[in-house]
Amino acid sequence: MDLSKISGLGFVGLGAMGLPMAGHLAAKLPENVRIFVYDINQASMDQLHQDYPKRITKCSGAKEVADKSEVILTMLPEGKHVRLVYMEGGSDTICSSDVSGKLLVDCSTIDTASSLAVKDYINEKFPTTSFYDAPVSGGVVGAQKGTIAFFLGCDGNDKNLPHVTRLLQLMGKEVIPCGGPSKGLAAKLSNNYLSGIIAIAVSEAMDMGMRSGLDPRVLHKVYGAGTAQNTICDRFCPVPGVYPEAPSSRGYTNGFKVQLMRKDFGLALDMAKRVGAKNVLGEAGYATYDGASNDPRCKDLDSRVVFRYLGGNEDWQKDADEATASKLT
Repeated sequence: MDLSKISGLGFVGLGAMGLPMAGHLAAKLPENVRIFVYDINQASMDQLHQDYPKRITKCSGAKEVADKSEVILTMLPEGKHVRLVYMEGGSDTICSSDVSGKLLVDCSTIDTASSLAVKDYINEKFPTTSFYDAPVSGGVVGAQKGTIAFFLGCDGNDKNLPHVTRLLQLMGKEVIPCGGPSKGLAAKLSNNYLSGIIAIAVSEAMDMGMRSGLDPRVLHKVYGAGTAQNTICDRFCPVPGVYPEAPSSRGYTNGFKVQLMRKDFGLALDMAKRVGAKNVLGEAGYATYDGASNDPRCKDLDSRVVFRYLGGNEDWQKDADEATASKLT
């Protein structure tokens, strides 16, 4: 589908990730393209419409979005929500509209079984419709900055690849074709498993070094210069005050919620079992995120709050200042 010829684009799911993603589309798509949006949270639709009153049309449900759009994107929390929005939500679903010949892209991070079920349903009812999984990585900050990466469940020879790539690049920095259906999700779950493990490891290593008298800013430089270098430590450091733009430096807000990491981690472990992979760190990692998700001090905060959950010192700057003052006196 040639995106230059469309007049309506739909977006369902304006959460912490979806809202800024839709905002980038509103800011960058050609002026002739109207954007039709829906979310169960009216305030999210109101905010987007307020920011782009000439581009955004608020809809009453998923069907209305699909009725008015040639291209539809979804960004939803879990597989059950994707199933509901596409096919199991009664008369108000994307597939209760005639989506023949349309382009559908789901950016949610969900189980591969749900994604394949939706694709099979669409293929059966609307053989000319194209459906792709395209989960993202980069967090809320990345979504806001337009620097997220898309892992696209699309073969490199797919005729729609150039068009889908151009569309996704309006919201992110990189689009990686991962193969056929659900391969984007498989890549994302593998990525989040590794990211989750690294966040725990960084938290433990930082705590270990700090308890040994090291300044976490020094440790940050050491890891960056040595073999322990990793993106989590570089830009999402779990220790508050080390990297100013990290969620930890903002009270662990505006990040990837620890409950979502628990969800993705669990999905990754399920996938590992299904394909026969051995994950020696998996159960310990899941237990850590499950514990943090149920801890009132950590719930609803960025997943790197595991530093707090594991007993890390968040007041290291205050302690360092007091130590310096005592030496001066």
